Amino acid sequence: MIGQFFLTAILAAILLYAWSAYRKAPVIGLASVVIALAGLYFVWMPSQATWLAHHVGIGRGADLILYTWVLISLLMLLNLHLKLRAQAELVTKLARAMALAEAERGSR
Repeated sequence: MIGQFFLTAILAAILLYAWSAYRKAPVIGLASVVIALAGLYFVWMPSQATWLAHHVGIGRGADLILYTWVLISLLMLLNLHLKLRAQAELVTKLARAMALAEAERGSR
């Protein structure tokens, strides 16, 4: 029972953060809200996680939640990687433009 209250508090904090982040990144905010609500549901109705797991061919509800968590984590990691790569390309373009402007100004 203490675990359920602890997980509920964490998921409620995630829910509040996701709701506040919705304006900046609607897709991520909405996905986070849906995932947090599903997490709250499964925290208080663990038998439903087991039922769903059996219907998708997984043995236990805890395994289903773990596999889902790993999948979501990998998607977030990919998203962060792509954003960092785009920023690195942008910094490279900016540095190149500044170097060309400096060289042009130095030749005058």
